[in-house]
Amino acid sequence: MKTLQKSWYPTQRHLTPYFFLLPALMMLGITVFYPALQAFYLSFTRYDLLDEPQWIGWANFQRLSADPLFWQTLRNTLLYLVCVVPILVIAPLGLAILVNQKLRGIRWFRVAYYTPVIISMVVAGIAWKWLYADNGLLNQTLRAAGLSAIPWLTDPSWSLFSVMAVTVWKGLGYYMVIYLAGLQAIPADLYEAAAIDGSDGIRKHWDITVPLMQPYLVLVGVISAISATKVFEEIFIMTQGGPLNSSKTIVYYVYEQAFRNLEISYACTIGLVMFLIILFLSIVRLGIQRFTDNQQLG
Repeated sequence: MKTLQKSWYPTQRHLTPYFFLLPALMMLGITVFYPALQAFYLSFTRYDLLDEPQWIGWANFQRLSADPLFWQTLRNTLLYLVCVVPILVIAPLGLAILVNQKLRGIRWFRVAYYTPVIISMVVAGIAWKWLYADNGLLNQTLRAAGLSAIPWLTDPSWSLFSVMAVTVWKGLGYYMVIYLAGLQAIPADLYEAAAIDGSDGIRKHWDITVPLMQPYLVLVGVISAISATKVFEEIFIMTQGGPLNSSKTIVYYVYEQAFRNLEISYACTIGLVMFLIILFLSIVRLGIQRFTDNQQLG
């Protein structure tokens, strides 16, 4: 009996955490893992919701490689990454440094910078669409200054960058809070010692803040990159991918193929490519994180 108890209790102790995780794992299996596997299978079939899936092998991928609209949406997505991510990595750090100062009323500034985060993207998109309108506030201000109005959302050369501005405006406060948590973990003694050595003003942040904030910089860079890759709401509300597909990204193209054209299998193929891109970004993030951790330990 003692032998049985000794062999049972360690096993029970090891399995107990998994019993607590079981409900969540079941929900993830039903809502995430099974649909992901089903989408992977459908990407190798022809399926339009009307008939049973028919296995066609690599035909969808061959179609994808020859689809000019897919390559345009991929370029738009990469342009979104290149333009939005650097701003969302650098600008929130400056805001975090600003609101980390011990000044009277600084909490109101924190609230003001964070307010766009809690606003629904639907509300924000509609508000910015009004601002961008031909008779909106921005163009009225330009006309009052003697300048020509800008077709923010109706010109292919402006539309994608106008949507990017909304993404940046919406994300500044969120990433600022992440940086603020890291800044408040830096001991004040380090800045005092740096001031004695002659490192003050902006230089102290270059010498102390930036090196110690490297893990947070990497985290914000990867999160913002993944978010930029999956951007959808802004485009759906403000431009519908136009004009002339100039603001259409991969996620919006997946939505369009699946729910407008009922090309379910082709949409799954595009989604699989997007999954590989996000997986690549995650692997890069892990590699950079390990490199920075090794540097700090060294």
